[in-house]
Amino acid sequence: MISPRLSRAVLSFCLLLLCGGPVSLRVRQPLVQNVGANFDAIHYSAQIEPDIASKSIKGKVVIRVVSRADRLASVEFDCGDLTIEAVSENRTPQKFVTEARRLKITLTRPARVGETRELEVVYHGSPKRGIRFFPDRSQVYTIFSTSQWMVCVDVPNDKSTLSLNLILPAGLTPAANGRLVSQRKLPNKNIAYEWDQKTSVPSYVFGFAAGPFHTVIEKKGGVEFRYLGTQFSDDELRRIFRDTPDMLEFYENRSGVRYADHVYTQVLAAGDVGQEMSSFTALGESYGKTVLAKDQDIWLGAHEFAHQWWGNMVTCRDWNHFWLNEGMANFMAAAYLEHRFGRAAYLRQIESYRKNYEEVRVAGKDKALVFPDWLHPTSQDRTLVYDKGAYVLHLLREELGEEFFWKGIRGFTRTYFGKSVVTSDFQSAMEQASGKSLAPFFSKWVYLKEP
Repeated sequence: MISPRLSRAVLSFCLLLLCGGPVSLRVRQPLVQNVGANFDAIHYSAQIEPDIASKSIKGKVVIRVVSRADRLASVEFDCGDLTIEAVSENRTPQKFVTEARRLKITLTRPARVGETRELEVVYHGSPKRGIRFFPDRSQVYTIFSTSQWMVCVDVPNDKSTLSLNLILPAGLTPAANGRLVSQRKLPNKNIAYEWDQKTSVPSYVFGFAAGPFHTVIEKKGGVEFRYLGTQFSDDELRRIFRDTPDMLEFYENRSGVRYADHVYTQVLAAGDVGQEMSSFTALGESYGKTVLAKDQDIWLGAHEFAHQWWGNMVTCRDWNHFWLNEGMANFMAAAYLEHRFGRAAYLRQIESYRKNYEEVRVAGKDKALVFPDWLHPTSQDRTLVYDKGAYVLHLLREELGEEFFWKGIRGFTRTYFGKSVVTSDFQSAMEQASGKSLAPFFSKWVYLKEP
């Protein structure tokens, strides 16, 4: 997802919606973080049927949880404004209530520590957030947050696998997490597509997109790249995404970790969107038009692809450390521009981050990057996380030099790939790589504490 201030500076084609809730150019409005404290959600098996014309969905999800508490009597999930129809375990109805966008289920039989249980939730709704419908274009895609369209634990440190069964009208081309494992025609002429996401990821990067897209496929380095769109020819799709395989190679090199999936899909969809999900990204059609007009305007594609390493796999433990997701993605996008177009392109991008941050600082609204409370961020707070975060990483690069900085990035990414992190983990990794204390640097730039 992308910073609104940076988007205004470098992506003039995007129309930003700075509102209290999540938006298509996803600037996350985090959720309360104590859901799932007494259990671990390890797998979701979901059946989702969106109705594009009525802008509604029907869903059923089986959630596999492992109890962290002895005699766990109840569990809670995030459910947005969805209407819960029924909850059951092994076909036995369970008592439940919904309040403040939470589903609380009272277990008929309490769970022991370490016990695995499976709960089925049936629901429907007409979400106002988290999913966007375009009836005139026969398109639908998800954005932050998942709990608006699927009952789940919607916190960043609870990573799970996913089996997604998506039911769509014939004639639409879908994209979703992981690998497409089957598709079958249903009696009502709909088609059921099933994906399997075997790598555990945070639920906020679950998602799907569907529309009358045509597809261009390339295979390089053992990865299948899929480019989807409706208003572009095959040749134009190849031109728009020509640098994607090179981005993958660059990020693998800088991170020291191979891309976690076998397929990466980029969808040019209706509306303004910049939304990473596990193994695919939704981008606005305006992005494609801009790249065709100026082939160096690929910052957004580079930012969203970077999240496949930093965000999706190395994930902030909670939203207080959100800069480790977004500041890193902003910085890595600039680093890719340097790799692709030279040092001057990198410095221009870093300067845009610095200017955005400086506006906030001069206004007296600078804050530590580790936020004490990130549940109600302002636009200035978002600028700090995205743009100050990236600028601080640039300063750290200057502080350590090329060898030690990139050694630290590789060590950090390798150590915590597939895990959740806090800022002290990052500091320790960079100190270990460089052999020097970074306490003064982090005090000044990350924690905003002068010596």
